Amino acid sequence: MSVEEVVFVFVVLAAPILQVSSPSPDSILVQWKSVYMATGFSVSIMRANGLGRIWKENTTNTSLTFTSLDAGTLYTIKAYAWNASGTPGDDSTCNQRTGPRAPANIQVSFDSGSLKASVSWAPTEGAFNYTVMALSDSSRLSCSTTFSSCTISPLQCGTEYLISVLATNDAGSSRSISAVTLKTVACAPGRVTIQEDPPGHLSVAWSNVHLGDYYVAFVKSDDGLEVHCNTSFTQCNFLSECGFTYFISVFAYNKAGQSPLGDVFNYTTAPCCPGDINPVLVSSDRVEIVWSPVRGAELYETKAVDGFSVVECNDTVPACTLSALECDTKYNITVYSFSEVRGSNMSCTSRFITTAPCSPEIKNVSKDAFSMINVYWRSTNDEATYTVTAQGEKGLHRCSSTGESCTLWGLPCGSVFSVTAVAETPAGRSLPSYSVPLETVPCCPASLTETQVTQSVINVSWTVGTGAQTYVTVLESHTGQSKCHTRQNHCLLGCITCGINYTVALKAISATGLTADCGYQSYSSSSCCPLEVKLYRLGPNGIRIYWQASRGSANYSTDLYGSKGIFTCAPSAGLSFCDITEIPCGDVYTVMVSPVVETGLKLTFCPKKIYS
Repeated sequence: MSVEEVVFVFVVLAAPILQVSSPSPDSILVQWKSVYMATGFSVSIMRANGLGRIWKENTTNTSLTFTSLDAGTLYTIKAYAWNASGTPGDDSTCNQRTGPRAPANIQVSFDSGSLKASVSWAPTEGAFNYTVMALSDSSRLSCSTTFSSCTISPLQCGTEYLISVLATNDAGSSRSISAVTLKTVACAPGRVTIQEDPPGHLSVAWSNVHLGDYYVAFVKSDDGLEVHCNTSFTQCNFLSECGFTYFISVFAYNKAGQSPLGDVFNYTTAPCCPGDINPVLVSSDRVEIVWSPVRGAELYETKAVDGFSVVECNDTVPACTLSALECDTKYNITVYSFSEVRGSNMSCTSRFITTAPCSPEIKNVSKDAFSMINVYWRSTNDEATYTVTAQGEKGLHRCSSTGESCTLWGLPCGSVFSVTAVAETPAGRSLPSYSVPLETVPCCPASLTETQVTQSVINVSWTVGTGAQTYVTVLESHTGQSKCHTRQNHCLLGCITCGINYTVALKAISATGLTADCGYQSYSSSSCCPLEVKLYRLGPNGIRIYWQASRGSANYSTDLYGSKGIFTCAPSAGLSFCDITEIPCGDVYTVMVSPVVETGLKLTFCPKKIYS
């Protein structure tokens, strides 16, 4: 017999293979594939730490979403399938963490100096990492951290950023629910232009910049003084001074702070003009001027202008010597200050300086009959006073005139002078003219003496006349003239007629031929020697001397010379004989009858007679 046996085989349903994810911070999606012979599924979820409740759901679908979960929390999911009889199969278990929530309370602190932003937020449950995003129209910056703050750099000036923070864990990243707007500082203004018009006024202009609410321009001079101006426009005006270098910077400001430092511009104003030009020497062809140094000047340009003629000099010191100028000429003199950066300051004022007068030219020196010296010159000066100086060993003599001649008085005789002329105006004195020698006539001798040497010879002597080299002596009467020219101070004149009145003239002559007529004086030649002198004996011891006067009336004296003495006899007036008695006998005598002049002088040049 056969026996059929019914065997029941129980097949255990396989465990579903789970795929879990967290599509949002408060949900977990559980998915699986169909299980053979399964008619439904049971899925449960609970905190992995065992705390809290268990959620269990039955479904015939192959997916299930748990909601209202805690964000960032690790959950344990268990699932199994059952068959038509409700018998559960094997289960499968896995863990899944919910995604983190987006960080809240985002704070942004901007550092305008370093162009970086410090972002902080409240920590989010279950977040492993945070990512900060800074988005602008032209850039994307980010930073990641496990802490609750992060610094983003470098940011760009003049840019508006949207800053968001994402929290991340193994379930994914949070969604950004809000973003913070950050406006950085404006960029430094560009296209800065600096103008000085008019001098003393600086105008600083710049271009407008994005996110700039207002501007501040700083101007600092090289002596340390700084000024600034605030404006919502794109231009500022400042007062400036000559000879300074100004350092100029412009900043833009907004609520984020000050823009970064842009280019620092420098502007050097024109050097100052010298204001105290002083002439220290003014001559006929040269002017020396000095002035105080001025700020900003590296070089000084000095120009002297006379019509179309220009004389100039350049130097680094505050002094200049202008040479090769025209005498007695008014020059317009300007000192320009110069710097390499700015060039010459052409606004400097000028002053007029007139050179000293031209030297006169002596044309003639003449002497008139009254011993006055007339000096004539030629000059082209305007309104000058001229001084003529005659300088010699015996001193100085001067005369002055505003014309072209003057007269020198009282020059001593017998002197040599050097004559010069000088012109003088308010501008100064000219150089002396070329000197002209001047010689005055020699001096006349102070005294003149005539001495009768013989009956026909006279000796004329005189004192020395200063400046005289030779002398001419002339004796003149109705009978004729006697003359001598000598270098000595005496002269013998012969052929003199006795008993005649003469006039004596003396001329003193210098080495150059200048002659001084020294006047006239009268002179009477001596009486003539007597004629026919005869001797007559008067007894043993006496003698009568008899003579005959040759011309005119004269007084005579008789002298008898012997070895035993001299015996003299002066006859009475009008007599032509004389008696001498009581003479020793036996002697030889020399007898001379001499005329006696008015002064009583006895002339001894007449012939002698021998008597024994």
